[in-house]
Amino acid sequence: MGTVILVRHGRTTANATGILAGRAEGVSLDETGMEQAAQTANRLADVPLVGVVSSPLERCQQTAKFILDRQATPTHAPIEPDLNECDYGNWQGRSLSDLASEALWKVVQTQPSAVVFPGGEAMAAMQARSVAAIRRHDAAFEAEHGPGAVWVAVSHGDIIKAILADAYGMHLDLFQRINVGPASVSIVHYGSSRPSVFATNTDAGDLSWLARGINTGDAPVGGGAGQQSAKTTSDAETAGD
Repeated sequence: MGTVILVRHGRTTANATGILAGRAEGVSLDETGMEQAAQTANRLADVPLVGVVSSPLERCQQTAKFILDRQATPTHAPIEPDLNECDYGNWQGRSLSDLASEALWKVVQTQPSAVVFPGGEAMAAMQARSVAAIRRHDAAFEAEHGPGAVWVAVSHGDIIKAILADAYGMHLDLFQRINVGPASVSIVHYGSSRPSVFATNTDAGDLSWLARGINTGDAPVGGGAGQQSAKTTSDAETAGD
């Protein structure tokens, strides 16, 4: 199967002021968020992406555009409704400090699988539809471009945490142990037998090794030698000429 790079949108005005934006319209990247998105786009510039799939919300589409603009060739860029933010219902638009006083807040922290937001979505349903969307797109990109296909999904913090929890084989009730910062990069390869998580919540570092694809097969006992960057491998090949 292919490899998905999970990118959270950059910081927004709502993030900066502690407001739960949810699916509200008009929530865009602030200046810091644009800088974060540009940095992530630069990290991905050397990785030939077969697609950049985005949540329909403005902040994700803005982040996706930064990534697309740094690609050397035009890239398929569909909008995926099932990567939309969780529907927080009546919680949307309220301050996080205010929400922390709600009885449901503790359940969100300790037993998210039992949470249904008032007037909104169950967190278990959020995970089910987002994981299904990722696996659907991954299979489609692999079918079209081969098992070395690398693509990006731009989405939201809780969505990406839920996808990573599934990839780790973790129960949803443990997903609050995962952190996903603004414009961070996480990497999951969906192999034939199981997903493999190659990175979580990174905001710096070389990603050029993804241009060579991820080796498939059994997990190396002892951890293996790791992935070489494209530049390192190229230098080694040149030295051997």
